[in-house]
Amino acid sequence: MAIAPDQTIYVLNGPNLNLLGTREPETYGHATLADVEKLCTETAAQFGLVAACKQSNHEGVLVDLIHEARTRQAAGIIINAGAYSHTSIALHDALLGVKIPTVEVHISNIYTRDSFRHHSFTAKAAFASLCGFGIDGYRLAIAGLAAKIGAKAQA
Repeated sequence: MAIAPDQTIYVLNGPNLNLLGTREPETYGHATLADVEKLCTETAAQFGLVAACKQSNHEGVLVDLIHEARTRQAAGIIINAGAYSHTSIALHDALLGVKIPTVEVHISNIYTRDSFRHHSFTAKAAFASLCGFGIDGYRLAIAGLAAKIGAKAQA
């Protein structure tokens, strides 16, 4: 699959991820959302891509951002929908509807946590899912997405 005309990948973060660094650091670590966004921007650039990092605590806004990714012909989506991963059929349907290669990311290992976190609607709409790598999961997700869309590491 060729890279989309727009070399942008959307990095979408859901509810409470704006609290990274202070929210449950024993689970999510001490890195902030700004740290995640910097990591994503730097990693995307290594593949000649641009990371458009966005965060919302509102499900409908996340759906709108997924639709925006389609309108802007984004090359891919990285999504950490937070708790909405486990509840949102709307996000699932939006991701399927836009037909953009998507990787789901979770900072913590959702399978070692509460049983209600073991199911993910967004994972079912993604070609890959990563969890438990901390914020490094975003780097791994971007590298995997780059491989999927045929973007090569820049020299």
